[in-house]
Amino acid sequence: MEDEEMERKVQQYLHRKGFRLTELALQEERNRLSTTSLSDVSLSRPDNDPARYYDGYNKLRTWAYNSLDQYKHELLRVLYPAFIHCFMDLVSEGHTLEARQFFLKFREDHELMHSRDLQKLEGTLSPLHLEEMDLARSLRQNKFRIKLCEYSYELLLQYLQKTQALVMLGIINERIIFEVSAGQPSLISDDADVVALVGTSKDLAKQINQKEVHWGLLEDSVEERMEKALSDSDRAEAESKDADAEDNNKKKSSEGGKQGGSLNKKLKKDKLVGPTGKNTKSETSMVSAAPRVKPELTLPATPVEVEQSILEDLRNRAQLNNLALPSVSFYTFLNTHNGLNCSSISNDGSLVVGGFSDSSVKVWDMAKIGQPAKTPSSQGENGSSQGEHLSSTSEGKKPYTLFQGHSGPVYSAAFSPFGDFLLSSSSDSTIRLWSTKLNANLVCYKGHNYPVWDVQFSPVGHYFASASHDRTARIWSMDKIQPLRIMAGHLADVDCVQWHVNCNYIATGSSDKTVRLWDVQTGECIRMFIGHRSMVLSLAMSPDGRYMASGDEDGTIMMWDLSTGRCVSPLAGHNSCVWSLAFSCEGALLASGSADCTVKLWDVASSTKALKMDDTKAGSTNRLRLLKALPTKSTPVYNLRFSRRNLLFASGALSL
Repeated sequence: MEDEEMERKVQQYLHRKGFRLTELALQEERNRLSTTSLSDVSLSRPDNDPARYYDGYNKLRTWAYNSLDQYKHELLRVLYPAFIHCFMDLVSEGHTLEARQFFLKFREDHELMHSRDLQKLEGTLSPLHLEEMDLARSLRQNKFRIKLCEYSYELLLQYLQKTQALVMLGIINERIIFEVSAGQPSLISDDADVVALVGTSKDLAKQINQKEVHWGLLEDSVEERMEKALSDSDRAEAESKDADAEDNNKKKSSEGGKQGGSLNKKLKKDKLVGPTGKNTKSETSMVSAAPRVKPELTLPATPVEVEQSILEDLRNRAQLNNLALPSVSFYTFLNTHNGLNCSSISNDGSLVVGGFSDSSVKVWDMAKIGQPAKTPSSQGENGSSQGEHLSSTSEGKKPYTLFQGHSGPVYSAAFSPFGDFLLSSSSDSTIRLWSTKLNANLVCYKGHNYPVWDVQFSPVGHYFASASHDRTARIWSMDKIQPLRIMAGHLADVDCVQWHVNCNYIATGSSDKTVRLWDVQTGECIRMFIGHRSMVLSLAMSPDGRYMASGDEDGTIMMWDLSTGRCVSPLAGHNSCVWSLAFSCEGALLASGSADCTVKLWDVASSTKALKMDDTKAGSTNRLRLLKALPTKSTPVYNLRFSRRNLLFASGALSL
């Protein structure tokens, strides 16, 4: 009443003083405010009406699809976050039937890019489901980051202001962070991370990726010392052969001497030239040209016999490139009855381990496969060590060693670099260390609170890293039962972990669709890689330490430059989950193994060479070239590993 009285007195004053224009302006403003309040009342009246979500999203969708083709693909990026949050808001308000109808009506728009998320959200039928589901919590607690050009952003704002779409405006304001760039809209294939869930901080990934990464190899590593010794011995051998050839040439006739000299030159050339006619030194330049860094961890000493073994492997290493592909040795598990969860192969391929749903770990010695059965007593005095039991029956010893100790399904197993130790992780939240020499359980590591999905030894042994459902990765050493570092920061499960070749960093892949690189000394995240559309299941580091490959649940493989944090070659590599990745020893090839029952070989050397030539072009990407696809009959590929001699080992369980 007081406001109305004040307005009436002001109007009388303006009329008395003759301020006609001001009086009319005040009258128009009063009329506008009254109509606005009425519209607000009409809008607020159906606040609980579920149809407002359908109408708001449907109008936004129609407008985006009818936009100019030049800007349409950018504006369509807004639809997925709007769709997801309209659906979850309907569920949280208790409109289960309407939420279901809304989901089924518009699901097809997002099936291609977000099918995994839609499958998980499809069963969400109550507010309690939203609270319990990790994906739903992650979506509601964090924001989407969407990249738009300046004009696309202005078009979106104009639409929202013109239509007064309050529901869509609220969702976009609350749930989306726009990264607006000047100039023309980006091409559809230019940027893989145009829509990403990045948390509440807009600049988090950008700030993290500005930190420095020393991606080179370790100073005075075993491999480097062995390669120097190998090159020195080869040089001395070549010189002695040259001297012998000269002595022989002097004894022969002038014609025979010329022929002998040409023959010796040819033999020398054949030794230094690989199977494709290129100098072998050029093929290993990717590794030899890498910078050297100091270790941040105290590294264990390497036994002399191990160094001799490495020297022998390097001496017999096959040089691989796009014309010289590796030989593949595939280990197939039979009659597993869907009980095999994981497998791993030792560095030399002599041992194969499988982790099973019945909590058992089984190790096969390839040297004993096919040998006649022996009596159980031939196993030795350690056959009944505490924590494990050797499998034997009245018919004779089975061809594997059985390790028992876990109380839940085993999800990961990994051999130490020299094959003398074995790690296994389980749903019982523990990690166990086994001795392959003693056939015994040595240590049980407890620290994680939930199932441990992955565990990996460092390249030098002694240290290992684990990844868990508790959203953390942890670094351990064999001689301590508590973790040395805890890496926390992922928004969902940490599904896989991989050591950098210099042991100063570890990489983690997560169900939050990101890959992170962590400093083992400080425990800080120093790189965040955004671009995957589904959970990241596999990681691999290039031998020179500069590049990292990651594979996800949709079959996509991405290769990242650790120095810049940029994706250098995204590709749809497989039709199903990529479970394993491995670089060849010189870094020229990348092997990928998938649930689609294929092993694929990719040409890394060509794409990285082109990338270095185009380093001045910001945002340039190169697709990895597929060299060969190796299909199995019906065996999903669980694990891949290149031996030091560049033989590719693979394993999987026959699926009928």
